Amino acid sequence: MHLLYADESGSAADPNQIHFVLAGISFFERQTFWISNELDRIAERFNPAEINSVELHGSPMMGGRNSWKPFPKQDRVQAIKDALSVLANSHPSNRIFACVINKAKVSPHDPVEMAFEQLASRFDHYLGRLHKKNDPQRGIIIFDKSTYESTIQGLATNFRTLGHTWGVLRNLSEVPLFLDSRASRLIQLADLVSYAIFRYYERQDTQFFSIIADRFDQESGVRHGLCERL
Repeated sequence: MHLLYADESGSAADPNQIHFVLAGISFFERQTFWISNELDRIAERFNPAEINSVELHGSPMMGGRNSWKPFPKQDRVQAIKDALSVLANSHPSNRIFACVINKAKVSPHDPVEMAFEQLASRFDHYLGRLHKKNDPQRGIIIFDKSTYESTIQGLATNFRTLGHTWGVLRNLSEVPLFLDSRASRLIQLADLVSYAIFRYYERQDTQFFSIIADRFDQESGVRHGLCERL
């Protein structure tokens, strides 16, 4: 089983932001425990007595908001980089799928719907490639709870029955699940990945994106894991 932990960065409704990003990280089920433990070690720096109270969340960490306010910026930025490096240095089967959308360019289409269609179909295509290599794996997409939950649930149901632009989802074992990000280090890592991608496209900030740039799904030199609608 492959688990795709996904989260968004940027607001689909904010006119002051150019881009909307939806990104996910696919993990083979046996990889998740090790990744979570490594992220716990990073969180432990900021509250050793209550590790679970520390949520690795890109925008508050970068801006020093909420519980991150007491910590120096260099420590907060380094924690983001270290968390992304956990992914960068992990098993090669762990890979990123993401869609970056220039909202004005796709208007009046809904960027959330467009991004989810790309994310789901590319993850499904990846699982299909594994099947052709005699490695039949099913997948589940796990999202952070958000304002887009009802939209995504409806889209996923339609894709499995009526199809999407490129066909029907064939390798997902269930409609997406939704978790509170505070309870899942993997959702938190997906947030950091989407934030890194958002800052790269929105602000031309490479410091985080460069760490994960080679972890997008690819095969034979073709990068399938990054969709750009710019």
